[in-house]
Amino acid sequence: MNTHIDEAKRILVTNDRGGYTVPTDRLYPFQWNWDSAFVAMGFALYDTDRAYRELERLVEGQWADGMIPHIVFHQPSDTYFPGPSVWRTKHTIPTSGITQPPVFVIALRKLHEAAGNKDRTLPLYEAALKWHRWWYSARDPEGTGLVALLHPWESGSDNSPAWDVALARVPTTTDTPVVRKDTGHVNAEMRPRDEDYRRFIHLVDTYAACGWDPARQWEKAPFKIAEIQTTAILLKAGEDLEYLARLFGRTEDAAEIATLNERTRQAILVQWRPALSRFVSRDLISGEDVEAATQAGFIPLLSLDLDRQIADALVDEMKAWSEGLKVAFPTTKPGIAGWEPKRYWRGPAWAIINWLLIDGLKRNGHTEAAEELRRSTVSAIEAEGFAEYFDPITGEGCGGLGFSWTAAAYMWLMKA
Repeated sequence: MNTHIDEAKRILVTNDRGGYTVPTDRLYPFQWNWDSAFVAMGFALYDTDRAYRELERLVEGQWADGMIPHIVFHQPSDTYFPGPSVWRTKHTIPTSGITQPPVFVIALRKLHEAAGNKDRTLPLYEAALKWHRWWYSARDPEGTGLVALLHPWESGSDNSPAWDVALARVPTTTDTPVVRKDTGHVNAEMRPRDEDYRRFIHLVDTYAACGWDPARQWEKAPFKIAEIQTTAILLKAGEDLEYLARLFGRTEDAAEIATLNERTRQAILVQWRPALSRFVSRDLISGEDVEAATQAGFIPLLSLDLDRQIADALVDEMKAWSEGLKVAFPTTKPGIAGWEPKRYWRGPAWAIINWLLIDGLKRNGHTEAAEELRRSTVSAIEAEGFAEYFDPITGEGCGGLGFSWTAAAYMWLMKA
């Protein structure tokens, strides 16, 4: 009997707030979008009814235009900033005004394959399709195939070095007093800096002033990145959405999705940079490549069947980044100026990022590299517990503890 699996399940029970799961107590007291999708995949292994419920509760926050926000504020809490009063959105349930990587339909396909409950899958498929269309209309209005983020939080990798150049152009002035709550729960050295937070809130103020209208936001956005990690996850979501469309006899939907998938597939390939041995995002305001060395450049493994030469180059680069580390895979290249092994998204290893990379390595025939990464992740969790993320040098568990998506990742990685 694996006691770590039992503990992972206990964490999901502890973080259950009535059909939805908080990432961890106090630090993140609401339902987060991609967290819940990863958690639903964990539940799908042993409680499909609860997995469906997780996704159904998330969809309660879906906007009329199709967007599924990054936070759904089902119940009030004063342990988190920014709360509903800062976001000023108009949805029936309080939500944030931005989104997060679309892992939702990836989870839905896994859940449907586990449970086969068409009556519960279909409404969630409809929600996923609406959101998929929103991505392309709201965040790729010019039809490039790459979707843009208008706020660093939309990436899930909130204060990644990938945003440093673009974020430096965003003013630090805000209409909203910045009242940090996160540093009361977690060591400030592991969290984004105050200056970053003022810029984050400046963006929220800007979009709230647009009434959260996508066209006005696109026009006014001082931060606009065609982002490779989110686009690659969107393509994987598109593949799974197309699969479900065909399964349910939705031939018109399937054709529409297939066209979008192909456009995005080609657009991602254009972002390959052989000299860097990774893919890059593009800053749509400056027109320049985002060359910061982060995990995002490897995520296209997840959704592309790459030429052997490209896949091999990515794997060689991943090995170079991981050399001498206690835990792979670092979210920033060790040794560069932006590398901070304990600070949120500026270097730590995350179980969910590794999970995506493991699936991508397997897809592209690198099963040995996938297994090495799986073992590294599992070992870190078994040694340090279900931490939010891990210092790749020391192996120390950092950030929030008793973390839901780490628990879900562990269950999947033990099954893999």
